Amino acid sequence: MTKIGLIQLGCPKNYVDGEEMLGALLARPDSDCEIVADKSEADVLVVNTCAFIESAKQESIDAILDAVRMKSQGKARRVVVTGCLAQRYGAELATEIPEVDAFLGIESATSIGNVVFAERPPRLSEMTSLDDAYPLIPRARVRAGAPWTAYLKVSEGCDHGCTFCSIPSFRGRHRSKPIERLIAEAEQLTASGAREICLIAQDTTAYGLDLYRRLALPELLDALGQIDGIDWIRLLYCYPTMVGEPLIDAIVRNSKVAPYIDMPLQHADDEMLSAMKRGGSASQYRRLFDRMRERIPNLTLRTTFIVGFPGETPEQFETLMQFVDDVRFDRVGVFTYSKEENTPAALLPDEVPHRIAVKRRDALMAAQRSISMETGRAWVGREIDVLVEYRRGEDYVGRSVRDAPEIDGSVIVHGGCCEPGSIVRVRVVSAGPYDIDADFIAPFTRCASENLDIYSRL
Repeated sequence: MTKIGLIQLGCPKNYVDGEEMLGALLARPDSDCEIVADKSEADVLVVNTCAFIESAKQESIDAILDAVRMKSQGKARRVVVTGCLAQRYGAELATEIPEVDAFLGIESATSIGNVVFAERPPRLSEMTSLDDAYPLIPRARVRAGAPWTAYLKVSEGCDHGCTFCSIPSFRGRHRSKPIERLIAEAEQLTASGAREICLIAQDTTAYGLDLYRRLALPELLDALGQIDGIDWIRLLYCYPTMVGEPLIDAIVRNSKVAPYIDMPLQHADDEMLSAMKRGGSASQYRRLFDRMRERIPNLTLRTTFIVGFPGETPEQFETLMQFVDDVRFDRVGVFTYSKEENTPAALLPDEVPHRIAVKRRDALMAAQRSISMETGRAWVGREIDVLVEYRRGEDYVGRSVRDAPEIDGSVIVHGGCCEPGSIVRVRVVSAGPYDIDADFIAPFTRCASENLDIYSRL
């Protein structure tokens, strides 16, 4: 029995890739392996890496070196590196870290077994062709997180030419997963306990363009809404210029689709948006948000911004600050610009000093903190549904439809008897900028933990 330990890094999209690899390993006819949570027990360590920005690359390298150290101590006999860092820098890594047994790029599920079980695996496998269609694995992925929440990756790659972003260079062009495969996958996720399905991709709103020559996300939402057992469908990573009336209509008519939109804007000054090649303008964004709030009751809007992009002036940053104050987003994330090699932005003049970028990030986050406090307090006294995730002392901690997993705040539930994976009714009693406190009202309905399998505890 070969014990496999998966070290997951990066975004939810990368996590799905890792779960697909585990599923493919267990599906092999010659497979005699076990997935273990304790990495010190693993015979084979699989490090699924990220290469999005400099800090993510460093985290991935540190994880690889930790795995190699465990191998040198006799705690593992093989180290396999997969994912974005391997796809982007596989040849260099193979030279720099010879202790790694094999490198595989993105979408490694169909070939992971060849390096895990082979007596002498190739050190550097052929990387995925970035023009290939979305690869389909023969078995459902192995769930590695909370059973009640699941990410459903609808496509791979991106066709947008954002000047700061390196993702298309190693993730390739946009490739959608067939809708019938997504429905089958969602049914499998629901059968394993998922009550919340989060749709993810580099750009979820572009779903279907390559396969069906149309924006098919509304059709996908309609189909997912018919699956018994799904309570919430959440939209992440929407592109602002791709959101139109058909998508808004689909959100409105499907009660299971959460009134929550994650739509990264990156900036709100038109010159900055042009330099970033984001498409659209601040005035277009404002009109879109007005329309969405008019059509979608209790809409929660999340976005992200980049500060310190080359050439960003104090006046352009103030334009961004004013935009945030005017629009009143519910959730905002702010990143300082990261210079990525082989991107157009890396060649731009007028670099903003890092200390200035950090100062701007802190100022924008402080401004948004006050706005988030205000929007949160507007919910005091109202009843909401909460997906319970764990117990903390005498209280329970969960999330409402206003809170995406891992990136937003929590709801602290006082009183009652809850069960992880259940959805309960609560009344909001107080709110901070991120978390809110609520009193339990109604008992849970259906408990997802009844459907746990052994892999859900990883």
